[in-house]
Amino acid sequence: MQKTEVAQFNRAGQRIVSPEYLLFEAPRQKQFMTGSEVVKEAVKRASVDASVSYPITPQSEAAHLIGELWAEGYVGVYFRGESEFGVMSELAGCSMAGARTITTTSGPGTLRAMENFPMWSGSRLPIQLVLMARGINSPLTIQPDNLEVSFLLDTGCMVWHAETAQELFDMILAGFVVAEQPDVHVPVINVIDGFFISHTREAVLLPPDDIALPPYDPYRAPMPPIDMEMPPGRFLRDPFVMKSNYTSYATHASWQFEIRSAIERARPYIRRYLKGLVEEFGDPEGDVVFIASGTAAAQAKEAAQMLIHDEGVKARVVRLKTLRPFPAREILEAVKGAKIVFIPEFNVVGWLEREVKNALYGKVDVPIVGSPRVAGGMTMPPEVIVEEVLKTLGKEVRHVL
Repeated sequence: MQKTEVAQFNRAGQRIVSPEYLLFEAPRQKQFMTGSEVVKEAVKRASVDASVSYPITPQSEAAHLIGELWAEGYVGVYFRGESEFGVMSELAGCSMAGARTITTTSGPGTLRAMENFPMWSGSRLPIQLVLMARGINSPLTIQPDNLEVSFLLDTGCMVWHAETAQELFDMILAGFVVAEQPDVHVPVINVIDGFFISHTREAVLLPPDDIALPPYDPYRAPMPPIDMEMPPGRFLRDPFVMKSNYTSYATHASWQFEIRSAIERARPYIRRYLKGLVEEFGDPEGDVVFIASGTAAAQAKEAAQMLIHDEGVKARVVRLKTLRPFPAREILEAVKGAKIVFIPEFNVVGWLEREVKNALYGKVDVPIVGSPRVAGGMTMPPEVIVEEVLKTLGKEVRHVL
């Protein structure tokens, strides 16, 4: 790939480089850090204009670290909102005014802010949200659980799911690049499983911190920014809800389809900047297939290795990087030749199982097993996955938990 650099500097004095150079070509140095610290490092290189925060475990540290970047001059505007709902509303205002924006949230905070997410997408705002998923159901828990992802899948936002801190770093940078494309221009939610990634240290390869993404150009957006030169867009000053029912219905229906079409138009950019919507791991000829994302995919990889080496079972993993757009075509291609599909998840409802079954319905004749499934903060050791597979296949279970 040819190097393409731009000889400019941002407000922090960092040299502006192309996304391709920053993500793929710049030299990288190994660091040892948590997922929360990785958020800071990504934002530091992203030429962010504004961030608003509100503390809730486990994303509080990441929000605090973004505040440190503001104090150091890397972020233009930073303040604490009065609630999660207020944070997401204030970010919308920043984005409408032409600012590159990012924030973090978790669990109950996500649900309290929920009304704003379809508003973001409906207003075509390329805001980035880093979701550090945690339990939301009663009784109250702060333990890892990604049930809240189920609520976000139909908000009109892109939803990506990082497996590691390294992938989170790259996804944050790629998220701005993809979301801000004129033919996309919808929000992106980067999900990690709280605590498993946010509070665990791992090796991460970082490019130099004196280079950064090009600043956001709001004048390439499909909706005009609200600044001193332009009046508010028509969708704000002349709302269709005030028109006839027919006009209102037709406008809102067509716009909702357009938002989802914009997510679909993100596919080629995602393939470029994330190097594909899915990753395959294990025996290429494996007929036992796991479909998973996030931490569940990491555990499924370990289980696949155990099945291959200890049990003589040919297994492979199809790891989803994105949930919106959903990689239905990639999954369909990946399950060809499979005898059985397992979908391990860290939530009680099985939202990924529903997505996969919907994508494959009527297209393949293969059993889909929505397990193992844990919730409420329970861990999923690879031995649990192996035991589930062996039981389902009618084989002897030799692993003792």
